[in-house]
Amino acid sequence: MVSLASPVKDGRRPVRSPGPAGAGAGLRTGRPGIGWALPAVVFFALFAVVPLALVAVLSFTTWSGLGSPEFAGFDNWVTLFHDPVMIKSLWLSVLLTALGVVVQTPLSILLGVWAAGPQRNRAVLSAVFFVPLLLSATAVSVLWRALLEPNFGIPSQATWLFGDGNLLGDRTGAIAVLVLVSTWQFTPLHALIYQGAARAIPAVLYQAAEIDGAGRVRQFFHITLPQLRNSVITSVILMVVGGLTTFDTVLILTQGGPGTDTTISAYYMYQKAFKGFEFGAGAAIALLLVVVATAVSLIVVRVSGYDKMAGTKEGM
Repeated sequence: MVSLASPVKDGRRPVRSPGPAGAGAGLRTGRPGIGWALPAVVFFALFAVVPLALVAVLSFTTWSGLGSPEFAGFDNWVTLFHDPVMIKSLWLSVLLTALGVVVQTPLSILLGVWAAGPQRNRAVLSAVFFVPLLLSATAVSVLWRALLEPNFGIPSQATWLFGDGNLLGDRTGAIAVLVLVSTWQFTPLHALIYQGAARAIPAVLYQAAEIDGAGRVRQFFHITLPQLRNSVITSVILMVVGGLTTFDTVLILTQGGPGTDTTISAYYMYQKAFKGFEFGAGAAIALLLVVVATAVSLIVVRVSGYDKMAGTKEGM
């Protein structure tokens, strides 16, 4: 039974903290013990840390998938950094990631802020727009491959716009298709982030702006965008990690073609390991992708000052 002298707030019992003799004992909020985090720590260790360590070890070996791996020192890494296809694939991964950020960020912000409004029918339209989130990347890729089929798809019905209709037949068209498909699938996810953040902005800020005569455009650029700063950083980090590790879309839509024009690093890793049976080289590429994605994310956090964020809510 909880007495009136020891109120419970937010489901947690205040704990008395020790104080000087004769002074009133202060109250501090109790924190969950380490036992609460133990299941998550064990899960992360088993399915993230251990596999990553095994990949790191495998990157210093040669292994065809049969027999036992043989230690090869730094041979895989030396070959990796002298492989022109690998260098090209890394730059292509960065290019696709940058294009994704540039295209998806403004669309996500506008859609998220729009969906956060109280106007009629927005809930229905938002639900329809978020349908791509329910589909797997494989299903989305198969869908778009059928839609963009040069003989029977949409391009064949609009030759005045698409020419011969083979959008995946040249480098520019293939890259544009990859950006389009990823934007169609993942923009709703980031819009959902901005929708929640926009609804957390205190309404009093907009009321004060209206009193000062600020219109919707000025309110958006001087109130909404600054208040969404932390959400933008979070969204960009997710885009960077997702863009650098994209694989299934390229596998189904372009298979790295034409030639090697869309062979991103994740797909090149698949080719090395599961087509060329060079699992050591594939492990080296995988580990390099982890390092690059982690480094870029840390740079974004550091440059943006996100690591120094003191608040826990948008608008506070």
